[in-house]
Amino acid sequence: MKKLIVTLAALWPLTTLAADPWGKADPVAGHDLHEKACVACHVRLYGGDGSKMYTRDGRLLSSKLDILQRVAACNAQVHAGWFPDEEGAVAAYLNKQYYHFKD
Repeated sequence: MKKLIVTLAALWPLTTLAADPWGKADPVAGHDLHEKACVACHVRLYGGDGSKMYTRDGRLLSSKLDILQRVAACNAQVHAGWFPDEEGAVAAYLNKQYYHFKD
């Protein structure tokens, strides 16, 4: 019985992850972080203001979790030094601004 309780307690955070993988992140803070660490690279890759990164045909992201994973990968790639809550804020901003995934 004790093992079952420990297992359920360990899995409990995953239920909230399914609803919103970034929790109650602040998209406004995410916008500021995005502007500082992401835009220059996206402009270099896609030109203009860099937003084509998110609006191009064939984009590969299809869920909130995909956004969060991509933000974490970019964070590591460009050495932005963000903590998980900051990654979540950027993911929340991107979803609000470009993707509009509900689940």
